[in-house]
Amino acid sequence: MTQIAETGGNVAATPRKRSKRERPKLNLNGWIGLIIVGLGVLVAIVGPFVAPHDPGKILVYRAYAPAGDEVGFLGADALGRDVFSRLLHGAHLTLGIAFISNILGFALGMIVGFAAAEIRGRTDDFITWLIDVFISLPPIMMALIIIVALGSDMYVLIGTIAVVSAPRIARIARAVAMNVVVLDYVEVARARGESLISILFREILPNTLRPLAVEFGLRLTFAILFLSSLSFLGLGIQPPAADWGSMVRENMSGIMLGSMAPVLPAIAIGIMTIGVNLLVDWLASQSGRNISEELG
Repeated sequence: MTQIAETGGNVAATPRKRSKRERPKLNLNGWIGLIIVGLGVLVAIVGPFVAPHDPGKILVYRAYAPAGDEVGFLGADALGRDVFSRLLHGAHLTLGIAFISNILGFALGMIVGFAAAEIRGRTDDFITWLIDVFISLPPIMMALIIIVALGSDMYVLIGTIAVVSAPRIARIARAVAMNVVVLDYVEVARARGESLISILFREILPNTLRPLAVEFGLRLTFAILFLSSLSFLGLGIQPPAADWGSMVRENMSGIMLGSMAPVLPAIAIGIMTIGVNLLVDWLASQSGRNISEELG
């Protein structure tokens, strides 16, 4: 933006002084999302320490026993275990695995996408073709193949979700980086003879963080739902450990009996995904506004 000053019939364009950048303010949706995500992270961290019972301990021998002194205020599940304790432990596993796998998937996807954008040529064409091949495969099919071959260990689950997410992240990272690799400061870095790793992490990454942060939130929602889907199919966290998806599967018969054991973990999954999406929507609106201000 320029200020137009007319002096003596001449029109002079002078750059507008940049005002001090205001700190982004959370709107209502942003606050709701932040509170939900913050509470979820808090429960995931402290849940196992404050849970009144071990998640695999059978307290009573009656399925779906109502709330009472023996089983807590949320009652028992299909095997007589405390639903409240399993919810707390489930938050730890569900959110922890989703977050770690999302970080790994993002690291792999960003490196591949940034490298394709920077190297270009036939290497870029080959990487793009490979990304398209992986994206064309249904994620659940890829996960089933990996888990059947390697087992449903926790580390296998983390790696599986990361591998399934990486191609989509790589496509976004490449698209964002293509607008950065042509800028002058990247050309200067190449002229200085900086290595590929240095260009990727010192020149490209800092200038693509905002759109990638939005994608990180979206991928985190995908990781939560994907892990829950695997657990619901019996391929996720194995008993007696608890996560929200497996709690829904194990207690489906309780729906006909009016038990809340299968409903509460489903509600927890829904609330967390809504919270993350609200926070991502706010971040996306901030990203769009800042880009408009810079262009304006």
